[in-house]
Amino acid sequence: MNSEQTLKQYFGYSQFRPLQKEIVQSVIDGNDTIALLPTGGGKSICFQVPALMLEGVCIVVTPLIALMKDQVENLKQRDIMALALFGGMKRREIEFELENCINGKYKFLYVSPERLMSKSFIDYAVNINVTLLAIDEAHCISQWGYDFRPPYLEIAAFRNRFDNLRTIALTASATKEVVIDIQKKLDLNKTQIFTQSFVRSNLSYVVQKVENKIQRIIHISQRIEGTGLIYVKSRKRTYELSQLLSQRQITTDYYHAGLDPEERTRKQEAWKNGKIRIMICTNAFGMGIDKPDVRFVIHEQKPDTLEAYYQEAGRAGRDGNKAYCVMLYHESDMMDDERNIELKYPASEQISRIYELICNDLKVGVGSGINQSFNFDIQRFCQNYKLQPNLVYNILKILENESYLQTTEAFYLPSRLKILVDDQTLSDWQEKEENIDLIFKILLRSYGGLFDFYTNIFEGEIARRLHKTEEWVKAELKKLHDFEMIDYVPQTHKPQIVFLENRFNKVSISQEKINYLRKRYYDKIKFVNDYLMNTDKCRSSVLVHYFGEQNAKNCGVCDVCLNRIKNLNQEFKKHFKKIKFMIQSQQMKKDDLLNLFKSGEIDEIVSILRWLIDEGYLIENKDGILKWTKDQLSK
Repeated sequence: MNSEQTLKQYFGYSQFRPLQKEIVQSVIDGNDTIALLPTGGGKSICFQVPALMLEGVCIVVTPLIALMKDQVENLKQRDIMALALFGGMKRREIEFELENCINGKYKFLYVSPERLMSKSFIDYAVNINVTLLAIDEAHCISQWGYDFRPPYLEIAAFRNRFDNLRTIALTASATKEVVIDIQKKLDLNKTQIFTQSFVRSNLSYVVQKVENKIQRIIHISQRIEGTGLIYVKSRKRTYELSQLLSQRQITTDYYHAGLDPEERTRKQEAWKNGKIRIMICTNAFGMGIDKPDVRFVIHEQKPDTLEAYYQEAGRAGRDGNKAYCVMLYHESDMMDDERNIELKYPASEQISRIYELICNDLKVGVGSGINQSFNFDIQRFCQNYKLQPNLVYNILKILENESYLQTTEAFYLPSRLKILVDDQTLSDWQEKEENIDLIFKILLRSYGGLFDFYTNIFEGEIARRLHKTEEWVKAELKKLHDFEMIDYVPQTHKPQIVFLENRFNKVSISQEKINYLRKRYYDKIKFVNDYLMNTDKCRSSVLVHYFGEQNAKNCGVCDVCLNRIKNLNQEFKKHFKKIKFMIQSQQMKKDDLLNLFKSGEIDEIVSILRWLIDEGYLIENKDGILKWTKDQLSK
């Protein structure tokens, strides 16, 4: 099958989106490939289609557990065998599933970058027929990126264990510096780089300085019809704002990573299906969610980086219809920058202290803990030790980036089960024990592959069919697990910490390193502040220029462009007609034209000429001659 036939057979699409076919062909041709596709641009197709066309297994590296889970479920629904490995899985389960990969029973294997560093994983991986390595969120490999993760630096060493392993690196937001860094740090050869324009012509970017953000949010929500997202900075704020809008009869709900996983799934589905009009959320919401008809995205507070803003705002208007991306700010927001930097990157002594408290709380002794997983409730921890949750969260991220440990947000993982005995042994047990016979008859009727794979099961459904309680089913499954007839892994939905190294007596992160991180963060914030304060450059052009796209035209629909058009008063129109007549009548340079006006009009004429050139009414050739290019003034 060719790429179009593969796309149609497995995904049901009759044609590729822009650049997807070229990227797929580059991978098939054996090139190392970098793909920069904006949020919603269809990155997963770019590695899934070639992987299905090639023999062997595609290893997908991603730091996003929720994305792993979603993509694996989506692939399974299309009868494509896929597996994700993440913290919380038992060693026996991981080793068994890796044996299945070696035996060719899976097509896709999703792992975190930290997993690639594990010797036990490498020992299995080198025996897998790996034909494609796909690296998602590839900007994480660069220290210039907004989400640098040191474990990504180990990917090149892992890749080089295989001969001529095809590699594709994908990201939705990377500057020119970051793209160069990706290529260098992954040790890519014969690299083909594909960049889709970052311009989203249907999005109207708006920045508003306001005294009362609540009133403005209510006004926008009532004025713009359709589905919306409102991003806020804290979990508490999601609930507060949802309550305030609900009092105005605006249908909302709230979402953050601290909610119970089932509740998060329920809220997410309600919003996707249109039962909830507006979701108030932290940045935990949105990854992997492709709802095409979002008409507005509001940021109540400025984000930390333009990369984060571009991704979050980019969840609007994926259907191609007009949508609004509004960022609100108040003067006081700027005053918080210094405090936020201190909170995000605290002093090295404070990091060491929190690390020690975490280890003591989890009862991990010095010299032990490597590869062990522990449930970790950050709220309980902070209450017990009277600590600020944001501070602890940021320190956990620093410890993760320095490869001391790995954290996972709470996510729902169903119970899994695999039968460990053969058919004959199972039959013997069923003849002897009535309860065992009942349980296995239901299991084997309800779920396929129990002898071959760890399979998701649902105790409540089993209980309903047996006319028993769920507690009875769980107790019986636990007995079968203890008899080593099955491996039964009960469901989990708790956040976890996985120790990547044995506990140190004291972590050592130099203050120099902290100062460097603060400086890098400050530089990112400055770009955001410049974007906020800008009043004369098209916002879309500013954003895409940040990502290295140099010649983007003015969008005509952002607040800056609309203000320009609004300011075309009668005086402007009078000058406009004269300028047009002069340029069309004879060849002239800018200075020749300015000499035709009074000295008091020069500044205004310069502004008009700049606007006409920006909007494409005028061009200035290499000899400086002005040439008219449009017939009439757009409104």
